[in-house]
Amino acid sequence: MAFQDIADVPKPVVMNGSSNKSSLLEIHAEIPKDNGDKEQSKEIPAAIGIVKTEGLEKLEAKLVNSEVEYIESEELKDVEDVDSCMKTLVAELCSKDWVALCRALNNVRRLSLFHKEALVSALNDIISLVVKSVKNPRSAVCKTAIMTSVDIFRTYKDGIVDSLDPLLVQLLLKSSQDKKFVCEAAESALITLTSSVSPLLLLPKLQPYIKDRNPRIRAKASMCISRSVPRLGIDGIEAFGIEKLIQVGASQLSDQLPESRDAARSLLLELQSAYERSHIGKPNSLSEVDATTPSWECFCESKLSPLNAQAVLRVTNFSREGLAQGGS
Repeated sequence: MAFQDIADVPKPVVMNGSSNKSSLLEIHAEIPKDNGDKEQSKEIPAAIGIVKTEGLEKLEAKLVNSEVEYIESEELKDVEDVDSCMKTLVAELCSKDWVALCRALNNVRRLSLFHKEALVSALNDIISLVVKSVKNPRSAVCKTAIMTSVDIFRTYKDGIVDSLDPLLVQLLLKSSQDKKFVCEAAESALITLTSSVSPLLLLPKLQPYIKDRNPRIRAKASMCISRSVPRLGIDGIEAFGIEKLIQVGASQLSDQLPESRDAARSLLLELQSAYERSHIGKPNSLSEVDATTPSWECFCESKLSPLNAQAVLRVTNFSREGLAQGGS
């Protein structure tokens, strides 16, 4: 018996110009009534399982794309009527029709890109509705909402900090445990966030998540912190508190996931470089530190527990030795 005889995926049913959405992702398996061939009947459940586990996500993506187009920011066009769009925007963002909801989210993107001032007064409410859409179980809505957050970050930068917390936690969650194409979108949003918002404002928002019970969330938060700190510069690192940042890096060096550990190493190397540059002026070598300033080793030992200091120095000294060998 051919496989197509037992698993038939129907095409979406078009009703009044739109697909019957409730049936888009259903897979129907018709089991033949002939019970003579026991071996074939035993294979049917396994075949159906393969369709469900390996093909469902691809099928969903195809069916979703037939109704919703993921538009890159560079390809978005301006809205035709700003006032008309603004009047219906909130209501459309609350729509139960997921295609209409995706259309409304794209309108938020268009307004933020082409009419920045139009959304300012309603930005907090808009972000709350975007968060609601990020939590939507339908992947198309979730991804479109994440893409909307990217454009909001790029446009409003530090202006979204007061409304950031609920959106940040959702992006950390989605980048950690959702479908691959949603994870990738969420990771891209986090990268945009760390490059758009001032690190002095963003780092306090990220710090609590490095203690989260979910190791994947800890890893994503560590990566965000590692990307943010170089943007601080020497003065910014000192203003934020290099002691706090060293403790963050040290705590993640022994974390469960390699992403956390790699981010911690990058962070600590950045902190070591900033510490030594801030106290060295223009040295000929890394060892020429002002005699009145504690060395990096002494500084770490004074701020960390013996075990953590040892772990940090193992990372930073290894790097120093590598640089010395490379220069010789």
